[in-house]
Order: sequence, then C-alpha cells, then structure tokens
Amino acid sequence: MAPTFLSLSFSSLSLWASGVILVIGFLKLLRLLLRRHKLARAMDNFPGPPTHWLFGHALEIQQTGSLDKVVSWAKQFPYASPLWMGPFVGFLNIYEPDYAKAVYSRGDPKAADVYDFFLQWIGKGLLVLDGTKWFQHRKLLTPGFHYDVLKPYVAVFASSTNIMLDKWEKKARENKSFDIFCDVGHMALDSLMKCTFGKGDIGLGHRDSRYYQTVHDLTLLMQQRINSFQYHNDFIYWLTPHGRRFLRACRAAHDHTDHVIRKRKAALQDKKEQEKIQHRRHLDLLDILLGARDESGIRLSDADLRAEVDTFMFEGHDTTTSGISWFLYCMALYPEHQQRCREEAREILGDQDSFQWDDLGKMTYLTMCIKESFRLYPPVPQVYRQLSKPVTFVDGRSLPAGSLVSLHIYALHRNSEVWPEPEVFDPQRFSPENVSGRHPFAFLPFSAGPRNCIGQQFAMNEIKVVTALCLLRFEFSLDPLQPPIKMPQLVLSSKNGIHLHLKLLGSGSGK
Repeated sequence: MAPTFLSLSFSSLSLWASGVILVIGFLKLLRLLLRRHKLARAMDNFPGPPTHWLFGHALEIQQTGSLDKVVSWAKQFPYASPLWMGPFVGFLNIYEPDYAKAVYSRGDPKAADVYDFFLQWIGKGLLVLDGTKWFQHRKLLTPGFHYDVLKPYVAVFASSTNIMLDKWEKKARENKSFDIFCDVGHMALDSLMKCTFGKGDIGLGHRDSRYYQTVHDLTLLMQQRINSFQYHNDFIYWLTPHGRRFLRACRAAHDHTDHVIRKRKAALQDKKEQEKIQHRRHLDLLDILLGARDESGIRLSDADLRAEVDTFMFEGHDTTTSGISWFLYCMALYPEHQQRCREEAREILGDQDSFQWDDLGKMTYLTMCIKESFRLYPPVPQVYRQLSKPVTFVDGRSLPAGSLVSLHIYALHRNSEVWPEPEVFDPQRFSPENVSGRHPFAFLPFSAGPRNCIGQQFAMNEIKVVTALCLLRFEFSLDPLQPPIKMPQLVLSSKNGIHLHLKLLGSGSGK
C-alpha cells in the first residue's frame, strides 16, 4: 500500500505544482498583455511603421540597419513614431527639438526596461538612480568634475595618447591601413584608469588589460541583450550561455574595482600614504569619492563607491573611444578640415612640449569640427526615459505617466528642418553666430536637462587633447576598400572597425 500511496501523493503534488506554474504563467502573461495595451493606447495618436505581432520592429531594424531606418521613418512620420522592441516593450521614438525639450528638460527617470539590464554590471550608480538618492550622488560627484580637478588631467591625456601614437608609428611604417578603434579604446581606458584610480604613466598592466577586455565583452553582451527581446526576461537570460558569460564578466569587473578600492582604503589608514595623496599632482576620482560626504557627514557605502566607479569606467571610456574614432574618420574623409585643424594646433602649441589647460579654449576650429562629427556620429545614439508625469507636446498630442520615451539622437541630428543638408560635414554650423539662433535641444550629444552627462567637460577636454596630438603626428586618409559600417551598440561603433591610412609627419609634431 505504501508505494501506491506515495505514488498518489507525488502525482497530486505534481498536478498541484503544474497548476501553480500555469496560474503564475497566465498571470504574468496577462500582466504583459495589459501593459502592452496601456503602452499601445498611449501612443494611439502617433502613427508609425507597421509592426510585427511578435518581433515588433526588431526584425526590420536588424535586416536594414537601425540608424538609417529610423532616419527614414523620421522623414515619413514627423516629430515621433512608436518603436516596439519585441511584443511587450514599446517606446515613443522622438527626433524633433521641441519634443526633446518637452521630455528631457525634466528629470524623469531612465526607462527601467532598458537600464535595468545594466544593474548586474554597474549597480545603482548615477546612470540608473532616481529621486533623492540620484540627487545626493549627483551632488557628491559634481566636485570631481570641477575645472580645478580637470586641469591636471590634460597631462594625463597627453601621456596616454603618446603611448598610442608611438605604437601607430610602427604600424604606419607598414604602409597599410589598420583599425584604429581598438587602439583608441585602450588609450581611453588607460587615461580613465589614471584619472579614476591614479595609475602611473606606464600604460595598462596585465590586470588592467584584462579589465579592458572584460568591459569590452560586457558592452557587446549588453547590446545583444537589448536587441534580442527573448533575452529581456532575467530568468531566461541567466539560463543561456550569453547570460552566464555576462555574469562571469560582471564578477571579473567587480573584482577589479573592489581590489582597487580595498587597496586605496587601506592606504588611507597609513599616515605616510595620506601625505603622499595630499602632495600628489592631482586627485583622482576615487580620492574625491572616498572623501565625499553629504550634509549629514555620511559617506558613500562600499556598494555605492563600486557602482559609481563602474559607471564612470563604463560611460567614460566607450563614449570617448567612439567620439575620437569617428572624428578621425571625418578628418580622413575631409582632408581640408583636417589640415585646418592641424594648422590651428601647431599655432597653439608653438614651441611648447605639450598642450596646457589654457590651450584648450583656443582650439576653436578643432572644437567646431569635433561637434560636427558628434552631430553626424553621436557617441550615444539613443537614450531612454519613463515618464513620471504626463507630458503634452508642442502640437497638442500627449502621453500619460508611465509611458516610455526614446530620444533618437542620431535621427534628431539629421533632422533636415533644423540642419539644412544634414549629411554634409560643415563645422561652421557651430560658429557662434549659427549656434545662437539654433534650438537649444537640436544638438544633444551629451543628452540634456538635469540628467545630462556629468562628465561632458571631462570628455570634451580629453577629445581635444587626443585629436590635436593625433593630427600633429599623422596625416589620416581613408581606406576605400574598408569603409566603416555603423553599428549602434551602447555607443556608436563600426561592425568592421574604422580602417585608416596613417602617414607620419615631419618634425614639430608636438610629441
């Protein structure tokens, strides 16, 4: 009898378990369907391209290339149109200055449907925080980007750049084009390690090189997850090989950051080390974070420290890598502008060994060219928000609270109503007289409003120093056999890299 009774018990338990799973699954599906209905209803007044019942717009975007496809939709559907990432996540995709102002001049939180994917890696840092804690962290981090802190970084940027340029001299002698993107990425990370962790002027060590590869892998895996709606569910994603690889990479990145924080905290207990820090040529970001306190004297926790460091390392190196690489591509594409930037840099440098802080403000034409390359190739092509309250747009259409909004910066920067002949590279668009008459939300490479990029001045300073030194050392030209293929990952990159020919220039290179 006992085996029969046990068999019946197990059968009953299995039936109960199956029933519970079915009910939970049904409730989750019902919740998703209700959410889809709510999002779709919110966007009823915004016509857009037809959507697939399962894939949304994902298949069409993957087949045709998302950037140019959205630009074509922007011409067909002015102001904004729905964008569905799979069957249940729909954004209002906006690409018009007044629409951008209506949303991005406010402090709405980042859209959890996209940015929650970052949590496993960068934790709850400034990028994904919301409310009072976001305000507290923003206030604590702001002193780290004061110009007095940024001044000494000019020498750091120059040091890392010259390490890269020395490598490029060897490659240039082979008289073949090569992909600059990876080398620029190593250089940007090298600079960032020095500015964040106070690394020495010897380039990346073995541990740091592994960290660079880890960050690179995490970026690719993150973009793959965002683009693959079947990976949007955490439970499903962690069961896949990609999900397990992502978790391993997160642990490796955290180990690196925790190791550096522990070492620095231990050093701060030593009086001699404290004196060394006080007499250093510059404070690094970790010094500032460790010393930061709010009005109540409360410091950042270890978890908050790691989140802010990981956030800065993620945001600070990939974006500048993209910006510098695409700028050099533009210089190769438009040699007349390249030469003019080079002449300006030579005149500013004069008989100095390297650029100084005060030189950055004199780089007027170079800055105009950098901004024009940002317009055509924005390092971050798209950012997302979730409305905390309703919004009414300039044409009277509105969205309720809870709606998801995507600012498509790439399409905004190619809006022909704002930018005449948008595909033409014209630095004069950013001359003082042209800037003064333009809509303040027409050019948003660093987003806008209270949640704009806190490190934009840091990034601009680095890009100016790096690109000026590059142009002083080399002449850049295109490889017509390997044109770049734009690929919108978390930053704008190229599927096949950015291959350029480099010709070493004569003396007076500013090395």
